[in-house]
Amino acid sequence: MSLELQGVSQVVDGQQQIAPTDLVLEKGTMNVLLGPTSSGKTSLMRLMAGLDRPSTGRIFSSGRDVTNEPVQARNVAMVYQEFINYPGMTVFDNIASPLRLKGQSRKEVDRAVRSTAEMLKLTPVLQRKPLALSGGQQQRCALARALVKKAALVLLDEPLANLDYKLREELRVEIPRIFEQAGSIFVYATTEPEEALLLGGNTATLWEGQVTQFGPTLSVYRKPQTLTTAQVFSDPPMNFIQGKKAGDSLSLNGGASLGLRKQSAALSDATYTLGFRAHHIKLQQHEVSQLGSPPLHLQCTLVASEVTGSETFLHLRYGETTWVAVASGTHVMTQGKQVDIWLDGAHLYLFDLTGCLVACGDNAV
Repeated sequence: MSLELQGVSQVVDGQQQIAPTDLVLEKGTMNVLLGPTSSGKTSLMRLMAGLDRPSTGRIFSSGRDVTNEPVQARNVAMVYQEFINYPGMTVFDNIASPLRLKGQSRKEVDRAVRSTAEMLKLTPVLQRKPLALSGGQQQRCALARALVKKAALVLLDEPLANLDYKLREELRVEIPRIFEQAGSIFVYATTEPEEALLLGGNTATLWEGQVTQFGPTLSVYRKPQTLTTAQVFSDPPMNFIQGKKAGDSLSLNGGASLGLRKQSAALSDATYTLGFRAHHIKLQQHEVSQLGSPPLHLQCTLVASEVTGSETFLHLRYGETTWVAVASGTHVMTQGKQVDIWLDGAHLYLFDLTGCLVACGDNAV
């Protein structure tokens, strides 16, 4: 099975919710929709499911036009971030409910429920009711009910958002394993870049209802084709500063000058936006690779610091620009302190003034 969106858009009360979108999702793939709140993830999933009809464009399932078919006529399952289970039924009956609606025999239902429960580690709690389960078990129950249908398309709308950290980590590890066994098309919506990287597969980045890039997850992360994609697929968001290129150097707005590598030096002289991720800002020169061009040394002013335990987030000001750096360990610093940082050319991105990627370092990941 494949799912294809051709020029699909959605306009509500004169406001464009989804820009014209082309996407092809293949059988047996994990596809992540990554974007901030209100970027259009749920709206796009509802169009895929048939819960809403597109304002323009067509939707095809294995080559068949299903644009105007209701959700009931499609082989689709959806799991939301809320724990949607039937509280008066046992876990077994919750999982069995879609099969019974199809009129399957008791033997078929029993076999399918127990197989799915085993996959999701729910066998010991099949006779309990949802309110007697942990949050993670409740969400696994909802997921099992979706999977037991053997739906060709499984839509997961931020399914782990309401769980605590430990349960999220547990299910993040399990979901790729479950996906491999099910063989359906999975579409997973999240606001967290880290979650997209953990799930792998393919990622579509969304911003204000527009898919800015789609492809293998690591490829989109390593080579964001636009400044917007880079911003969406970085946590904290990627840092930027403009500079003017002349020959083989880039003069930054704050006054420093960066020696450019061969690929970047060949670009036309113009104004560009330099981008770099928070974890590539180094506080010690020896932490920077000495391969290629020398690292860029800058002096910044500390605006604020946030210690999370294993990491420290440093909010830095350079000229009129504010950046965020992530440093390993605990760094207690005074606000207003001058902080030396180093940037390695191997981890830098260059975007033109239209926001398109024009060059990146060899290891810009």
